[in-house]
Amino acid sequence: MADDAGHRSLEQRVADLERIEAIKALKHRYWRACDAKDPVAFRESFTKGPASIDYGSLGTFTDADALTRVFTEIALREVDGGYAVLDMHHGFHPVITVLDDSTATGAWSLRFRQLNRVDGTELLMAAEYDDEYVVEDGRWTMVKSHVRTLWTILRPLPEGTRVNQVMGR
Repeated sequence: MADDAGHRSLEQRVADLERIEAIKALKHRYWRACDAKDPVAFRESFTKGPASIDYGSLGTFTDADALTRVFTEIALREVDGGYAVLDMHHGFHPVITVLDDSTATGAWSLRFRQLNRVDGTELLMAAEYDDEYVVEDGRWTMVKSHVRTLWTILRPLPEGTRVNQVMGR
């Protein structure tokens, strides 16, 4: 309950902090799923229903099923006994605003690195996420995720570069 000064009670502020931490954990699980090539955990990060997903050159989607299909095609593609593409997502600087008990917005910074073993390239990217979250079946999910690329560097891997892949099936 708000006190006479219009401030949120200690209980409300603690509940909001718990919501923010749950949303941070959601986003970190999502990025871990990306890097671990886990389409199930990737899909579970999003709402079951309609969503607004804009991942720039990767595509725009109205639900997470379509995005998960694209993710699976790219992430699980294999070449020469290993994954064709290796990703590293580092997300930070969250600005999360709790709107009520079951909705919130968030902004994140992403630093991304990708090794493409087929093309022999390395991609570096800085991007910003604009997200919206909802509680679904008792857990936070993303209902909106828009990514805006700030800059990229695409460069060939130097001659003689060895990529030692230890992850995989």
